[in-house]
Amino acid sequence: MTDYLLALDQGTSSSRSIVFDRAGRIVAMAQQELPQHYPQPGWVEHDAMQIWQGQLATAREVLQKAGLQAREIAAIGITNQRETTLVWNRKTGLPVHNAIVWQDRRAEPLCVRLREQGLAATIQEKTGLVIDAYFSGTKLRWLLDNVPGVRAQAERGELAFGTVDSWLIWQLTGGKVHVSDVSNASRTMLFNVHRNEWDAELLAALDIPAALMPEVLPSSSHFATTDAPLLGAALPIGGVAGDQQAALFGQACFGAGMAKNTYGTGCFLLMHTGEAFQPSRNGLLVTSSAQTTARPEYAMEGSVFVGGAVVQWLRDGLQAIKGSAQVQGLAESVPDAGGVMFVPAFTGLGAPYWKADARGTITGLTRGTTVAHIARAALESIAYQSAALLQAMSRDVVAAGGQSVSELRVDGGACVNDLLMQFQADLLGIPVVRPAVTETTALGAAYLAGLSCGVYGGTEELSALWRAERRFMPTLPRAQAEAAMERWEQAVRQATAQ
Repeated sequence: MTDYLLALDQGTSSSRSIVFDRAGRIVAMAQQELPQHYPQPGWVEHDAMQIWQGQLATAREVLQKAGLQAREIAAIGITNQRETTLVWNRKTGLPVHNAIVWQDRRAEPLCVRLREQGLAATIQEKTGLVIDAYFSGTKLRWLLDNVPGVRAQAERGELAFGTVDSWLIWQLTGGKVHVSDVSNASRTMLFNVHRNEWDAELLAALDIPAALMPEVLPSSSHFATTDAPLLGAALPIGGVAGDQQAALFGQACFGAGMAKNTYGTGCFLLMHTGEAFQPSRNGLLVTSSAQTTARPEYAMEGSVFVGGAVVQWLRDGLQAIKGSAQVQGLAESVPDAGGVMFVPAFTGLGAPYWKADARGTITGLTRGTTVAHIARAALESIAYQSAALLQAMSRDVVAAGGQSVSELRVDGGACVNDLLMQFQADLLGIPVVRPAVTETTALGAAYLAGLSCGVYGGTEELSALWRAERRFMPTLPRAQAEAAMERWEQAVRQATAQ
């Protein structure tokens, strides 16, 4: 058997394909940008055919770059932007409308009605989610209600709904397979995560015909076989997971209490909770983790709205730096932030605060404050927000009788910043560990595929493959770290008191 795995990583801003070897090392990578469409304020769309064509093009390109024939690939893994919603015709394979992207807010009026109908508790209990336009179910309902003819076609069984994974598998199989995995299904607000099946009560509440829905499988399964002409051989699709759950899997966080934080434009923090479904008392979500069997497993999830985006603001808004890479040098030119606190609530504050009306605030300015102090405070704000999130998660888990996190595994673009990672470790009082391979989202998809086709014998083997590039150990005394977090919380209170 060949030991190469092909990961298709379809993201919000680009489509990428990566070939990994059996040891989880990158052999080759190809990437193509994905154009964004903004029909009106608050609406975000993608051209569904561009998603497919761009992903196929990168898959072909990466095989060429790697010098491999398709028959040398053991299996394909797919990971994708979550919640983005597509509906297409089962006969023609053509979409009825542009894909509605996860960031899109057009379904908020429907969410208001669902809350008024008293469905919040039922939805949280069945799905682990809150009622929000973020999730796929309300986007699907919008398409049914607003695109002419779509509801009638759906009720006749002529249409298929899917998140991006389902759309790609449909295209890769020439329309023969309509399927998704539990991690993507769990982000729809329509999926019962206790039973791992579409929930009839929720489908009825949102007035969505069951005939639209894909079959749902564990994340490591034989999903389908690709049409041979597309890549040069018929290949098994053996792994599928939404991007954040794929990253958790790629970080080898397979057991309860293991956590990862992805530092991107925002930050996504996920903690594996094993087989325990633990509704949060701190404004966090419960979601299905990537699953290798039919047995449900869960993760607690929270997101920071403005993570690395604060560095972009320093560059583009304040014009304090010419390139994002300069921020560490500027921040390190002063020994600390000089008492400055920066709360980057440009679009409100997410978990654990959930203050939509909060606004960006800089406190602690003195005559001696320089742009370097502000840059350092901006960088530290990413760590403060992530620390508040992990502390909220730990309170939930400990209250339920679980163990708090012993180390935080990190990935994403901003994790290369050593100053930020060290400060994160100091605030948390636990090691922060950066892996040798930071493309953990694609790696997770490859691992899931490799498990399903026998390249790997089990998760123990994957745990042994995971390698740390650097371990940041906390050096700040806990009393000082706690005082710093209290100053942060005070700054947050000022940001939300307007």
